[in-house]
Amino acid sequence: MGMPVTAETNIVGIQSANRARHYQEKGMFGLMTLGMLLVIVPTLYIFGSVLIGGFRQITPSFLTLPPQSGGSEGGIGPAILGTFALMIGTIVLALPLGVCAAIYLTEYARKGPIVRVIRMAIVNLAGVPSIVHGLFGLILFKLFLGGTLDRLYHNQTPIWQNRTLLWGAATLAILVLPIVITATEEALLAVPPSFREGSMGLGATRWQTIRRIILPAALPGILTGGILAVGRAAGETAPILFTAAVSFTTLSGVPHLYDPVLALPYHLYYVVTQVANAPLQLQYGIALTLLLLVFIVNLSAILLRSRLRRTRRW
Repeated sequence: MGMPVTAETNIVGIQSANRARHYQEKGMFGLMTLGMLLVIVPTLYIFGSVLIGGFRQITPSFLTLPPQSGGSEGGIGPAILGTFALMIGTIVLALPLGVCAAIYLTEYARKGPIVRVIRMAIVNLAGVPSIVHGLFGLILFKLFLGGTLDRLYHNQTPIWQNRTLLWGAATLAILVLPIVITATEEALLAVPPSFREGSMGLGATRWQTIRRIILPAALPGILTGGILAVGRAAGETAPILFTAAVSFTTLSGVPHLYDPVLALPYHLYYVVTQVANAPLQLQYGIALTLLLLVFIVNLSAILLRSRLRRTRRW
């Protein structure tokens, strides 16, 4: 015969189950803490090493003068200008195209095989290695489009077949396009359906509703996605390796669309791998400048999003 079940037995069983859940919770919390430390500690170590090694290099002359002695001396002024030019060109090309694609997928497209294929293509595009984007930009923009423009307008003179700011910005725009599309879609879907229903119920067309109601309400998310995309583009080397970046240029001002550019990621790669006996402090200084630039871009996205959300009335 089994032992009779009493209230004390039930209490002991409940306490045992609670202790087991408590230990299980502690174990999972410990694993999550360990995973967090495995990510944060190396990141802080790398950033701390760059900060300690490069903060003395960050001077006004370093940030404004051009490289000298083959890149082993001087500053990074043209590289900073080139990086900003690439960032501006990237957002000018990627933001309108990404927003239009997101509006179509969210507001117009019907669920079906075509939409599934488009979404699958966006996901696959986000996972393509950056070097593949660089080769794509080399073939499509520099060789094909550049060669066509030179044949039609420059009598075979290689102008657009060279590395140019335009081709680098176009390649980076393709690279960050999935970020812009995804962020814009999420921002559009976050707008309450009642906004659409109320606007169209008052007689507005679908496009009027999108332009005057949906887009202003989704503006914080769209701008955040665009700025984060710029931050991603600012640190990329492979896409501009064949399309825009050079190791030396005589330009001292803002580059034109047909000019090659110095860029901080490529300049860092060049100094570390190609310049003999490059001072370690110079390498750390370039890396720190690039990290600070990306940090400022991402911080501006966070602050802009917070400010716009505070002004939201819904």
